[in-house]
Amino acid sequence: MKRLIIALASAMLLLPATLRADEGMWLLPLLEKMNADAMKNLGARLTPEQIYSINNSSIKDAIVQFGGGCTGEIVSGSGLLLTNHHCGYSSIQTLSTTEHNYLEDGYWAKSREEELPVPGLTVRFLQSMTDVTDTLANGANRRTLIADAEKANPNCQVRIVGFYNENVQYLIVSKVYRDVRFVGAPPASSGKFGGDTDNWMWPRHTCDFSCFRVYAGPDNEPADYSPENLPMVPRQFLGVSLKGVREGDFAMIMGYPGSTQRFQTAAQLEDMLETNNIRIAARGVRQDVLWKAMRADEKVSLQYASKYSGSSNGWKKWIGMKQAFEALQIIPREKQKEQELQEWIKEDAGRVEAYGGAIDKIAECVQQASAPNKAATLLQETVGRIELVNFALSMNRSRMGVRSGSVPAQQRQAPEMSEEEALNAMKQLLAKHYKDYDANVDHDVAIALIDFYKANVAPEDAIVVGGKSILNIDTRKFVDNMFKKSIFVSEEKMNAKPLNAKVLTADPAVQFAEAIMAAMGPMRESVMGSRTQLAEATRAYAASLLEWKKDEPSYPDANSTCRLTYGTVKSYEPKDGVLYKYYTTLKGVMEKEDPDNYEFRVPARLKEIYETNDYGQYADESGELVACFLTNLDITGGNSGSPVMDADGNLIGLAFDGNWESMSSDVMFEPDLQRCICVDIRYVLLMMDKFGGAGYLLDEMNIVR
Repeated sequence: MKRLIIALASAMLLLPATLRADEGMWLLPLLEKMNADAMKNLGARLTPEQIYSINNSSIKDAIVQFGGGCTGEIVSGSGLLLTNHHCGYSSIQTLSTTEHNYLEDGYWAKSREEELPVPGLTVRFLQSMTDVTDTLANGANRRTLIADAEKANPNCQVRIVGFYNENVQYLIVSKVYRDVRFVGAPPASSGKFGGDTDNWMWPRHTCDFSCFRVYAGPDNEPADYSPENLPMVPRQFLGVSLKGVREGDFAMIMGYPGSTQRFQTAAQLEDMLETNNIRIAARGVRQDVLWKAMRADEKVSLQYASKYSGSSNGWKKWIGMKQAFEALQIIPREKQKEQELQEWIKEDAGRVEAYGGAIDKIAECVQQASAPNKAATLLQETVGRIELVNFALSMNRSRMGVRSGSVPAQQRQAPEMSEEEALNAMKQLLAKHYKDYDANVDHDVAIALIDFYKANVAPEDAIVVGGKSILNIDTRKFVDNMFKKSIFVSEEKMNAKPLNAKVLTADPAVQFAEAIMAAMGPMRESVMGSRTQLAEATRAYAASLLEWKKDEPSYPDANSTCRLTYGTVKSYEPKDGVLYKYYTTLKGVMEKEDPDNYEFRVPARLKEIYETNDYGQYADESGELVACFLTNLDITGGNSGSPVMDADGNLIGLAFDGNWESMSSDVMFEPDLQRCICVDIRYVLLMMDKFGGAGYLLDEMNIVR
């Protein structure tokens, strides 16, 4: 630990001008020490204190973690929030019906009364981050630190989060607001224009945004939904700039990047790629069934829109990652780095003692867990995706939980529950899922996934159902019987008669679910068996990298904590002879239009705006409407919806994607190739105002011209 602290201290004493302008997901408390001069030299006109401050309002007070997996920004003094369309996708889908399909048709509240509450949606505001590494190393109790911080910060959540593979610990205080309402969004034909085809691609023309509002109790503190709640008054909100962007302009993003693997070894990365291959193949099978059903039926399309989108985004990312790893020689480069690190370690006896066996131990642990982990992944991505089976498993585990005293907290209505109470509580939870469930679609998915599972599982790992290997069972007959006899094919059948142990244990979906869990158990035990050793080795590996490169600045892997990345607006050359300019325009939307392709439909009103050049104040100096633009900022999943800000901290766009040529960026940043794709804020405002008729929302914004 002492070696690590010295290494970190050395990094923070570096001249900030030595830092790269593009690479880095920087920790907010360290901006003054590590990034201030570099940002200023690049064109920033804000100080680190204006970006992150504990005692005064700062930009961090306008940035939220949206729904746990995206980022959003507050753009008015009345809690108005912008994020990506694909971030608000599941919330919009939840609120939609076939009669009021806000996902497909779009929606704009014309007054506060028309803003729609979204059950379960939250936003998280960062209050502070404090390094407690030394405090914990000196014997402080984690629970005591958290309890003291909770007492000092009413209405806040407190957690201790590890960085640099758990070498550094920060105590993070957040305030979570629980009343978030849907204000509006464009139709899917604009908010998701290009669909899977354009996902991760440039040039891009998607108007990827949605709008919500944060509400609070009378004291401006978090509160459960109530009609009496008021729009939350933020400590700070972002100005919205109509000035546009030019090549070389300073740009920065604050957000909540989810995860990267820049402190993993070649062995871990190779195993990740192999595991991803299983996910790619299995998800492709399921998505083909879903897509066919969605295009054939409007109701099914709405029911499965969010499920499909959530699956396909990762699926295409992993395909791109695989190609980028090969094209950019990621594994050989990682192995070369490890070889050089090993040579450095061998030069010093102390380093050998501290780090000498880390890389080999990681490889050993990965190898030990590889086969059972892949087998578990195959289970999860195939039979584990059958919704009927998951309904049955949830109900039966609820019953068993009562007997073992382990009823899930979200289901528990009293400190002690009877079996009947637990089952009724689970019925209420499952009822929400049946709204977006079609048994016929699930039936077809089950057949396809079970067949895929049987074709790829090792015989010794195969599920055993009723004493018989699934490999020796006729798939269609098995699935037909399960969907015919299970009570979980519909909410009506589930509620038709009282549930008890006899009914549940006789249900074929419950029997299949328990067979899956019986097969999964040994796999999980095998994977967990090496977990402790792997954690120790990865911690030592990260520490060795930090000491080895102590004369270079460092930032930790993304872990869904708030970070800052900065750089410039920038074009790129994906291959010889090809130059991608840094922006696209509405003209490109019209060029891509294909009325017969669901992904490339263009709304009539948008075509009217284009044909009449009715862009108003949202046009650039040449009279065009910029749709999207590129920056060289360092982002990953979780940054979706993040504000792209100019040198003064004004909003110029929303980050929503990365580019295909650098899909390996979670492992290695590629400065010549890696780009962040952003929707221009002027396109957002035009869709809100001229297209959606919600220009009144601009009245509460601080528009910078």
